[in-house]
Amino acid sequence: MFKPGTLFRLNRSCPSCGFVFERDHDEGFFLGSMSLNYGVTLVLFLLPVLLLWYYKVIGDTLAVVLAGVGAVGFPALFYRSSRSWWLMNYYFFFPHHLPANGGTGRAGQDDNT
Repeated sequence: MFKPGTLFRLNRSCPSCGFVFERDHDEGFFLGSMSLNYGVTLVLFLLPVLLLWYYKVIGDTLAVVLAGVGAVGFPALFYRSSRSWWLMNYYFFFPHHLPANGGTGRAGQDDNT
């Protein structure tokens, strides 16, 4: 899904099968991956830091540093997974949009019926 040797650059389409990842008229398609990334960051990283701070396992300064670094670092490291998981979930719930199933993606009208 991603260009070789890069961390954040997405291929426009699959080099093997030609499946199109980026859509011309659907700029907000991967907005869900950002929400997924945000939610996972909150639940899997920031919530444990908060609980460790609340129960006095870690100090105030360490909690602030971990939360600050983690709020930027964890989403960056989780970026690739969240993009792929979002694409997987989309086609799991809307398999009729897959080109292999006769769909055209979301070109033109949104036909989520």
